Amino acid sequence: MNQDPNSQTLSHRPRPGRRPSRTVRAALAALALAGGLAACGGKSLEEKGGAKSGGGKGDIVIGSAGFTESKVLAEIYSKIISDAGYRTTVKTLANRELYEPALEKGQIDVVPEYASTLAEFLNAKKNGPNAKPVASSDIGETVAALKALAEPRGLKVLPAGEATDQNAFAVTKEFADRHHLKTLSDLGRSKEKIRLAAGEECETRPFCKPGLEKVYGIAVTGIDPKGVGTTQAKQAVKDGTDQMVLTTTTDATLDNFGLVLLKDDKKLQNADNVLPVVNAESAGDKEIEAALGKLRDKLTTADLIELNRKVDAERQKPQDVANAYLESKGLAKK
Repeated sequence: MNQDPNSQTLSHRPRPGRRPSRTVRAALAALALAGGLAACGGKSLEEKGGAKSGGGKGDIVIGSAGFTESKVLAEIYSKIISDAGYRTTVKTLANRELYEPALEKGQIDVVPEYASTLAEFLNAKKNGPNAKPVASSDIGETVAALKALAEPRGLKVLPAGEATDQNAFAVTKEFADRHHLKTLSDLGRSKEKIRLAAGEECETRPFCKPGLEKVYGIAVTGIDPKGVGTTQAKQAVKDGTDQMVLTTTTDATLDNFGLVLLKDDKKLQNADNVLPVVNAESAGDKEIEAALGKLRDKLTTADLIELNRKVDAERQKPQDVANAYLESKGLAKK
């Protein structure tokens, strides 16, 4: 998922209230000139060019963000849609600020997304960075809010499955055993002082330091700005420099550092279930929805962890991991 395998939550999956920077806007402009983003109508990046697979129902471009999980999911979507008779291409763009406008324009057609994160991204885009949050820990309410924001932009939100990738907090197994910790509530009751390895923005984000203090009564003495789920952040907790790390529920390398997740028992984190979002005009076909629906019924959070592990720890290629997964679930044509 990287830069570091598990950094997407704060660095690659922008949270509410973040406006695209001048650098991002400049990058988007450059991409528009160099990569075909100025095309309109049914045209897409590089005229929907690149290596293609599949049949003759039309060209479908699947967008991917620049972290492992998104890349693997995009390859999974590509194979499923290809097997349904379309010619598919996967295009990787660094982050949501780049790929979401392209999705609206039909320059890419399908992306794997996260319900709460996209809902708040579109909420901020429509209502400003200080907009009242629309996402919550209730996946049904969150998807309803997401649809209300997405549909006027020509986007169709397909049903969410069980698989989710949320922010999560981990401590060493030794620390958890010593203080009898299984949940974040346990940590709050322990009155242990916690230095937290996370991104700098954790200081002000409601789901991070402020939420840990307000919801759980956890004494966070400071933020060690080593990033979200980075190797450096997890190593700092393993070494005892910090006591807890902000990572994600699909972090595949926690065992390597002797770390365990503490349960978010009061649901501080929003419901970030995986779901496909498509351009309604270019990829709103019932065939595409039906094909991706078969994956929704199979994909689990445990699957995401294993898919990430095969890429990040075993260094397998996302496309190979995707194909092997679909074959194992009986979802791929030979």
